[in-house]
Amino acid sequence: MKLYATSRISRRFGERFIFKAERDISPKAAMVRRPYPPGVHGKRRSRGLSEFGMELVEKQKIRFQYGLSDSGLKRVVEAAGHIRGKTRTQALLELLERRLDNAVYRLGLAGSRRIAQHLISYGFISMNGKSTKIPSRLVRPGDIISIREPKRTRGIVAGLAVHLKKHTPPGWLELNAESWTGTVKRLPGEEDGVLPMNLSKVIEYYSR
Repeated sequence: MKLYATSRISRRFGERFIFKAERDISPKAAMVRRPYPPGVHGKRRSRGLSEFGMELVEKQKIRFQYGLSDSGLKRVVEAAGHIRGKTRTQALLELLERRLDNAVYRLGLAGSRRIAQHLISYGFISMNGKSTKIPSRLVRPGDIISIREPKRTRGIVAGLAVHLKKHTPPGWLELNAESWTGTVKRLPGEEDGVLPMNLSKVIEYYSR
């Protein structure tokens, strides 16, 4: 995803996707300054979408929310269909939230999922005491996630201590701001209220 396009993506779908960390939650965010779709006709009232159009929009929202490719999201949706004891939407939410890059973001160890992906890929993150470079790795209850000590003075995370003291992660995660460490307490679920998108539309899109 090209950096110049991120503000246009947020405006196109009417969602704050938090591509640029603090900027996307500030009054300077494109969604605040120009709360309408990009382009010369952006301010005009758009026509209603077809059922397929609504499914496509929800699919794209999830893609951009979690930083996934189309094929990557399709694999997650297919995997959700094999989890027993949960509805498919519950299973899909769980798999998306359990991604390591998402957990790093939810814990406040990164300002956005995109930054979390970079931190993981460049060896900033440890999981259960071992370095890992797989953003899509799924976390489990009891897992311990942290910024590796040798990396804590690097520019991208050097100012993290102040941010962590103010950050409150969702209920399925526990943060120790002093040690820059988070623990997975339980599996994430709908009760955490972390995803406003319509997951059933996403499942319907890939079921066609």
